[in-house]
Amino acid sequence: MTACNPSLDGKVVLITGGARRVGAEIARTMHGAGACVLIHYRTSAQAASELAEDLNRARPGTAAVQEADLLSAEAPENLVNAAIRAFGGLDVLINNASSFAPSTVGEITRVQWNDLIGTNLQAPLFLSQAAVPSLAERRGVIINIVDIHGLRPLKGYPVYSTAKAGLAMLTRSLARELGPQIRVNGIAPGPVLWPEHDIDEALKREIIAKTALQRHGSPTDVARTALFLAQDAPYITGQIIAVDGGRSI
Repeated sequence: MTACNPSLDGKVVLITGGARRVGAEIARTMHGAGACVLIHYRTSAQAASELAEDLNRARPGTAAVQEADLLSAEAPENLVNAAIRAFGGLDVLINNASSFAPSTVGEITRVQWNDLIGTNLQAPLFLSQAAVPSLAERRGVIINIVDIHGLRPLKGYPVYSTAKAGLAMLTRSLARELGPQIRVNGIAPGPVLWPEHDIDEALKREIIAKTALQRHGSPTDVARTALFLAQDAPYITGQIIAVDGGRSI
């Protein structure tokens, strides 16, 4: 067990899907504010290790990695136990890992359903449930990375949109079930990072045109909001903050 820098009140943060993209920026931001971070990954072992090495160079012994398939029955308990082994407890759980893929009504398969619902809704539920004893003991926080398309469906992505809508309701439900010991909030990003698979340039332009600020955001915008909810929002629970440049209006 290693000692944490107390500048974020000595908190320990577990980030799922924390090796790359938005998850990695959240890990950097939380660590930069003084937290110890456990970076979960499924297949991005090299990226996770490199990120942890960078963070540990800044503050030795304050970042660790853990592999897990979030859809396995053992993953939730294993991840929580990994945080406890590494840093002595758990204060903040950030359910960031997500699958994103299109689906066409009439051609939706059970494989698509199980992957999108499993990663975006099932995994956050069971990981949150496994984390409750540790979080309650330390009056902790759960932050779910939702999506504005959990509130307004994205054409061509009905299963993904449904999964994120479920995560939005799970966020509110857990806030009600777990208070007052645990706060639960969500972040609904808009166009902050384009998907890794090809997306039509015309669609990108259309999305930006419908965004009040007329530009896309960055992973830093999401990470700063997560830091606010974890550190500076003791009277906020059950809320979902849109970080979307006004796309949702």
